[in-house]
Amino acid sequence: MAQQEQAPHHPVPPVHPVDEKPAVRRLVPAALQHIAAMYAGVVTPPLIIGQAVGLDTAGRTRLIAASLLIAGLATLLQTLGIRKFVGNRLPFVNAASSAGITPMLAIAETTAKGHQLPAIYGAVMCAGVFCLAIGPFFGKLLRFFPPLVTGIVITLIGVTLMPVPVGWAQGGDKQAADFGSMQNLALAGFTLLVVLLVQRFTKGFVKQIALLIGLVAGTLAAIPFGMASFDGLRSAPIAALPTPFSFGAPEFQPAAILSLCIVMLVLMTESSAGMLALGEICDRKTTGATITRGLRTDGIATLLGPVFGGLPTSAFAQNVGVVSLTRVRSRYVVALAGAVLLVLGAFPVLGAVVSLVPMPVLGGAGIVLFGSIAVSGIRTLSEAGLDDSSNIILVAVSLGAGIIPLAAPTFYSGFPAWAQTVLGSGISAGALVAVTLNLFFHHLGTRSSSRAAVLSAVTPGSGTQIP
Repeated sequence: MAQQEQAPHHPVPPVHPVDEKPAVRRLVPAALQHIAAMYAGVVTPPLIIGQAVGLDTAGRTRLIAASLLIAGLATLLQTLGIRKFVGNRLPFVNAASSAGITPMLAIAETTAKGHQLPAIYGAVMCAGVFCLAIGPFFGKLLRFFPPLVTGIVITLIGVTLMPVPVGWAQGGDKQAADFGSMQNLALAGFTLLVVLLVQRFTKGFVKQIALLIGLVAGTLAAIPFGMASFDGLRSAPIAALPTPFSFGAPEFQPAAILSLCIVMLVLMTESSAGMLALGEICDRKTTGATITRGLRTDGIATLLGPVFGGLPTSAFAQNVGVVSLTRVRSRYVVALAGAVLLVLGAFPVLGAVVSLVPMPVLGGAGIVLFGSIAVSGIRTLSEAGLDDSSNIILVAVSLGAGIIPLAAPTFYSGFPAWAQTVLGSGISAGALVAVTLNLFFHHLGTRSSSRAAVLSAVTPGSGTQIP
């Protein structure tokens, strides 16, 4: 009997870890880790900006919901992608970045009441257009933003933001009778102590959510003393999509636009660094096309976000850390995290839960959060060749320029309004000086670095990302 011919066997090619679809029992806990790592960072910018422009509890709740919604959409767009147009298809989280907080606060301070958010949103939308315009060419500009420059900017972000949690720790409202009271300071200190204890005596997932545990513990401790208000939770709608331009139509002020475009350059650098880092962690090469698609997603989210109340969008470094720590490299895990953020944004009552947190509790946790941003910048600077005297001068002058608005808030009071907006932000002023001095010391009259050398300069371990 003739032996029956067997069909040729074609082995199924292995699925790359990035494209793996884990079982639900692994998918859900891994996604929750990403949510826990980023949640405080996502809600911090709208909380700060909402407080600065005088929004009531309902307004801050809407701002938080919009931030969560845009973060979810942007993260889904990055992880799943649309053809070869947008999305880097990596386990990459996009959300409102802390880098834009200080320039936006400067815009709020120099703009008439009632026009503050419209001016901020107009500048953010222009920053999104700016990102879309230069994104395809950004690889060639990276050499002007080496770790030396980004380290300065990130350090200044942490340092210039530190007065914010200090004010929160005192109560938040300088006009209140209990501002700076021992009760407020004790609550802030208790929250900080809980975060430190969790960091010291726990491991794994619990350690990763130390900030979240501190916020919950501080809020619970505040309830018996009548320091936690539930009014926002009672008045918040259970489900509602953000209304377009509910905070006013965007207004376009040249100085504000320039300030946010400078910040956008920093955000694009951070996103590029995050993509390069994930490429190495996930063993998937990050090409120029990958970076272009990723930055295009940043630009779209930043341009369209203000329509619903969103803020400038960029990479979240803590989530890069989660991927590195857990070795769960599936982009579908992060896509699920994005879907959860989308749901949180569509149900304002969930965002209102965050507004229950008393200001002193936010202050205690904020000291850790913003301090860690400065640490990231210092770590980057430590790897940026500070044994060179030119680099030491560059860092010294840039940090000095960035700290002037913090040390002497009225220093630029005699300058034109547009200059006050740009220079009144320590981040913008420090970034301008750092880029200018970097050009002076390392580019003018020297051979230009190749693109490959530039990309390798923004290494995954350089700490150029913001928590």
